[in-house]
Amino acid sequence: MSENFKMTWEKITEERFKKMLAKMPIFHRHMTEVGAIARAEENATARGSRIVEEEDLMRAMFSEVPLQFYSLMIRILENVGFDYKKYNLPAHNGAGKNQNGVKK
Repeated sequence: MSENFKMTWEKITEERFKKMLAKMPIFHRHMTEVGAIARAEENATARGSRIVEEEDLMRAMFSEVPLQFYSLMIRILENVGFDYKKYNLPAHNGAGKNQNGVKK
């Protein structure tokens, strides 16, 4: 997995992300890993940071994962200790939009 990381990640965020991937159905893992890492790193860069934080990953997950998989994703996020609610996620009108509310 580490070959997909291009930036430094908060240690706890990276550890939880790896746990989350291990709990996902195998056929979703690679696609989620690649998409979430890329988007989380874009989010960190947009904030002007060189370090990916939990919020960057949470916003990536809710922007990249299709709506029909939200319930599974939420169960896994909660199970590994992510607190997505403190970032006001999921944004009910945010499906299919980036973090700035612009349609992808």
